[in-house]
Amino acid sequence: MPKVIFQIEGAAEVTVDCGVGSNLLELARRANVAIDAPCSGNGSCGKCRVKLVSGELDSLRTRHISDEEYEAGWRLSCCSKVTGDCTVFVPDIASAYQSRMKTADLSSPKEIAIFEACQSQLQESGIAFENGFRALVLRMDEPTLDDTMPDNERLTRAIQAETGADTVEIPYPVMVKLASTLRENGFGVCVKGELRMNVFRCMELCPPDDTVIAGCAIDIGTTTVTMVLTDLATGKILAKGSSGNGQIRYGADVINRIIEQGKPGGKKKLQDAIIKETLSPIIVNLCKAAGVNARSILRLSVGANTTMNHLFVGVDAESVRMEPYIPSFFGWEGLTAGDVRLPANPLAQVLIAPNIGSYVGGDITAGTLAAGIWDKDEMSLFIDLGTNGELVFGNRDFLMSCACSAGPAFEGGDISCGMRATDGAIEACVIDKDTMEPTLTVVGDGDQLPVGICGSGIIDIISELFRCGIINAKGLFVRQGARVKHDEHGMGRYVIARAEESETQREISINEVDIDNFVRAKAAIFSAIATLLASVDMPVEAIDRVYVAGGIGSGINMKNAVNIGMFPDVDLEKFTYIGNSSLAGAYAMVQSDPAHEKLAEVAANMTYLELSTHPGYMDSFVAACFLPHTDSSLFPHSRQEL
Repeated sequence: MPKVIFQIEGAAEVTVDCGVGSNLLELARRANVAIDAPCSGNGSCGKCRVKLVSGELDSLRTRHISDEEYEAGWRLSCCSKVTGDCTVFVPDIASAYQSRMKTADLSSPKEIAIFEACQSQLQESGIAFENGFRALVLRMDEPTLDDTMPDNERLTRAIQAETGADTVEIPYPVMVKLASTLRENGFGVCVKGELRMNVFRCMELCPPDDTVIAGCAIDIGTTTVTMVLTDLATGKILAKGSSGNGQIRYGADVINRIIEQGKPGGKKKLQDAIIKETLSPIIVNLCKAAGVNARSILRLSVGANTTMNHLFVGVDAESVRMEPYIPSFFGWEGLTAGDVRLPANPLAQVLIAPNIGSYVGGDITAGTLAAGIWDKDEMSLFIDLGTNGELVFGNRDFLMSCACSAGPAFEGGDISCGMRATDGAIEACVIDKDTMEPTLTVVGDGDQLPVGICGSGIIDIISELFRCGIINAKGLFVRQGARVKHDEHGMGRYVIARAEESETQREISINEVDIDNFVRAKAAIFSAIATLLASVDMPVEAIDRVYVAGGIGSGINMKNAVNIGMFPDVDLEKFTYIGNSSLAGAYAMVQSDPAHEKLAEVAANMTYLELSTHPGYMDSFVAACFLPHTDSSLFPHSRQEL
């Protein structure tokens, strides 16, 4: 039986036994070796590069690896089969999506202000930040031969005396530890639970000095997961954390993941990737940082798209992608941390922000709640830019929503030198119109050399190439210069970083195919906006405010996004970046009972527009597949100097 040794840069090596003919990427997945594969192993993205150190692999030659690189040992893991013992080097860039994903600094004043603005907005709308969770420090008389009252009745009477509750519930997980906890603490304990409609439900019994009651708000993105641990009594954020979504190795987009979960054992594999590999380690680390016992987490909330919700709870998501696109659930009541094996109090309810369609999920309803557009007179456009693009348009009178399949381009997928926003990613670019020389901003410390281009960088580069007249409206190169090259087939490319200027000693460039792929992605966004407005018979001029949310939105130059025709050409003052609105909404939901109720109301009043069946969407999409658009009158300010 062959042995494969994975030498992982910056981590311990992993040895795996396998059969002859085993696919190398699938083998890595089974061994929990992180290798980025946005296309889920169909050979189209070229991102799962590894280097054969010794032994042999049966590997297909692909356009993603040059002859020189192939001779040096570079292979695509998805296109390689094991033929015998071998050693494979996994470069840091292949696994950086999981360990070094760039996310917003939740401790920064800007991000803290976003949470505070959400709370203020809700409070101004009459939504109080209050809940029924209580930490009761009780002192009871110890039993004697003359006082033989059983422990549960003794505890019940003490709780009723403290709270005035008519009924006290002591569930099994509390009951089994009742006797020992009372006696270990001399019948002086802290009881944590929830008081609702004059019924107190015990959830945890602990020493009297442990009085923290915590909540956990979670945003499960297709690419990244972010989380805050909060004090349910005060609303204070106790700790914050984030990481790449462990499901990424099964594909960058939800369709690939749905296909993967449909295979034998797939649902458990995808659920384990999000719960065991992603959420649980973050929760454990947050509890450690805050000095909180995980059993003190009495409520959790989740903002996630419809597919992520299904994969999180382990429910078949196949119907989400198949016509007529009916998910298994929109809302879910009664789910507990114990049901999904999260490291929290097993009785803790897991609140899932309601989905409203197959491709508009709880992350959007939570974001809409946080943005407050449901309580405004002005017409607002809410845009969440992640691996997918979701939109909401309306005001206090109506809310319309839709989702567009922009593909993985915003995460660097379908782009030859694209990458996610990890160290080494070019996140911003300015090109000199005369010399055509670029000035780059790279994720990482000040000495970080570029490795590839992330979503915000791609927007900047294409906008700059168009502004400088280096490419035309079709995305074809029309100017010559030292950084404009053509291959043997005549396809043009712009060299952003020469080999000697990059971290990997490989040229970083963007070619006409890359530009075409990205133009299609931006066209999906703009045509979705146009279709949404047309569905309510309103022009672009009706938009009073544009709220841009999501991790990718944080780095976007709004002017450049308008310049290429991704966003409508409205006054730049109308654009506001509101950060991770899904997490802000999840925070409100876990912290406030009235906010949780309002979220359900907002979701119920939101109309979902299925673009795939809308008669005008494809025509609008085709018209938007130019820079900035086939109808230049829609973008009177495009291509103007910054």
